[in-house]
Amino acid sequence: MPKVTRRDSLKLGATVGILSAGCQPATPKTPMTTNPKVDPVLSIEKLGFPWRPPDPFLACMHHDDHYPKGDGRMAPTVSLAGRDLGQDFSRKDGFSMYHGRTIPGFPQHPHRGFETVTVVRNGLLDHSDSLGAAARFGNGDVQWLTAGGGILHSEMFPLLKSEEENPLELFQIWLNLPARDKMVDPYFTMLWHEKIPTVVHQDASNRSTKVTVIAGKLGEATPPSPPPNSWASKPESDLAIWTFRMEPGAEFTLPAASAGVNRTLFFYIGTSLRVAGRNVESYHSVALKSDEAVALQAGPDAVEILMLQGRPIGEPVVQYGPFVMNTRAEIQQAFADYQRTQFGGWPWPGDDPVHPREEGRFARHVDRKLVRPA
Repeated sequence: MPKVTRRDSLKLGATVGILSAGCQPATPKTPMTTNPKVDPVLSIEKLGFPWRPPDPFLACMHHDDHYPKGDGRMAPTVSLAGRDLGQDFSRKDGFSMYHGRTIPGFPQHPHRGFETVTVVRNGLLDHSDSLGAAARFGNGDVQWLTAGGGILHSEMFPLLKSEEENPLELFQIWLNLPARDKMVDPYFTMLWHEKIPTVVHQDASNRSTKVTVIAGKLGEATPPSPPPNSWASKPESDLAIWTFRMEPGAEFTLPAASAGVNRTLFFYIGTSLRVAGRNVESYHSVALKSDEAVALQAGPDAVEILMLQGRPIGEPVVQYGPFVMNTRAEIQQAFADYQRTQFGGWPWPGDDPVHPREEGRFARHVDRKLVRPA
């Protein structure tokens, strides 16, 4: 029977950039204003890695890798000498191999008790899992995976282009599950970019703000449904995942949400941003009062923002590497179950499978149904 050693645990935690025991979801720090009733900005914090949004989210990892041309194996054509292959987060030459040894990415690893929302903004990702499901998605597609009671999956980044570089940019957002749903059956949904709505707003100076609506309505823009057991599927969650691209100097008013919701902006590209009249430097998060509209204005360069919003679940969080439960005993049970069952086992010939080079975007679900974007 396989065992999870301390070294394995550290590796599993590093797979997604998190390792903690008994941690609580991030909460806004001391308000930066003495009058929060009129100032919607609750706090401004410098971003680290991973980004730490508050409950109901657990973390957000932003990967932006400038991969070179690919070879016949869909691996980098440049030398990998000097990298700690299997644990390479170096960004040497502008990219990391992560846990990949030939092809970059994250070979098979387990999850239990939460969801991953993987937003691939540029490039392609190959998914394979312990249920036999598989997918290739990217260039704006989103995979929403409810890990539930347990799943193994791999996330590899094949370098399909041999005549040009293979840039990859993605967010992986960890969204918690309430106790009643932590052991549901695993389930994944593909949100193809053709079905994800965008809203383009022109301000009085004809400068545009483009909002991509991944979850949560914005006006009449309604995205595809999340998985059925997701916290996002509960109407009371008021959960939203939006990305913004603002032209230089563009102005946009973020509409109010309901009270009691955690709302955070992650400003990661651009020189500066004004939020409710306050200057914010690049690579900072801004926690906002949710039930007030907020004026945004881009600085002299284009601005990109991720917004995460949701009503807190409000339950204890005990996390160790890839498992997120409510008690330490449940974490111990998660490790015992993983050692005993491997969450269904691994049906693929290697830990880091990739799909054929000529394969386009697709999803093959557990029922073997093959779906391709329209």
